[in-house]
Amino acid sequence: MRSSRHARSAGAFIAIALTLTACTASPESGSTGEGTLTIYAGRNESLIGPLIEQFTDDTGIEVDVRYATSPELNALLLEEGERTPADVFFSQDAGALGSIASAGLTSTLPGELADLIPAGFTSDDGSWIGVTGRARVIAYDGDDLTSETVPDTVDALTAPEWSGRVAFAPGNASFQSFITALRVLEGEAAAAEWVNAIAANDPILTDNNLATLDLVNSGQADIGLINHYYWFERAAELGEENMRAQLEFLPGDPGGIVNVSGAAILKGAAGDADALAFVEYLVSEAAQRYFVEETFEYPLVPGIDAPEGLPALESLVNPELDLSDLESLEQTQRLLADAGLL
Repeated sequence: MRSSRHARSAGAFIAIALTLTACTASPESGSTGEGTLTIYAGRNESLIGPLIEQFTDDTGIEVDVRYATSPELNALLLEEGERTPADVFFSQDAGALGSIASAGLTSTLPGELADLIPAGFTSDDGSWIGVTGRARVIAYDGDDLTSETVPDTVDALTAPEWSGRVAFAPGNASFQSFITALRVLEGEAAAAEWVNAIAANDPILTDNNLATLDLVNSGQADIGLINHYYWFERAAELGEENMRAQLEFLPGDPGGIVNVSGAAILKGAAGDADALAFVEYLVSEAAQRYFVEETFEYPLVPGIDAPEGLPALESLVNPELDLSDLESLEQTQRLLADAGLL
């Protein structure tokens, strides 16, 4: 449905395309230079850039980071195959990690490292490791809506009353993982029905979660589908008392899945000490506390408390969903494209 309102800029897509084209320049597998670790990061630079800088300060390992969205980097890695210059893929979601793992592009992590993260929040074959937990939520305009009037399921958002009032980022990895979860939990037909219905309901399409939240916070959208931590990031900047947007958690609903950010060591970097050191760093106590205090995500290493004010992670997890089943990213992207959302 190309009638959907867009809050996305053409310039952003051009910039990303140029960046990814540059990424394919090196035909060599492994790191791009002696002593340099190459990371493909599907996470926002403002969120993880300081942590990566701290990693270099702590270890002396120089890092070349290439930022883009996780779906874009997933597509790039599938295109590059074993010729990729990347050593590590740090993804925003499990789906992109599962996709490259199923393509045979990852190496197997050491058992003692993989075992640090509880089952259900990491791969079951050591191909990637969960780093942080993030819940999908509804952000709503607290000036016009209350928790009693906000839907507690995404199915309700396709009703005529929400036409033109719902914002989301269809190119975002977490949104695409939600659609994949919908396919896994409710079947292909039900997922296609929801996608086509939401596309026909005049949604407001954005570039990313933060842009979605900002539309809700400024009263330009009544509902936004985002990850929980973006609200806490904005609240830390503006003050909670100045947040017009409020959050509704959706335990058990496909729209409220708990996904993870995670990391994989690429096949060409198997046995690379620097790559392993970086992944170990992500699940170290220092890094896990960084994610809690600076990005407001759930830590996955046992014994570290979640950010204050969040529901217990276990209360949000859908026991019927295995994150390893989110690997069918390309089918989800085709579904969204067929509905005119990509």
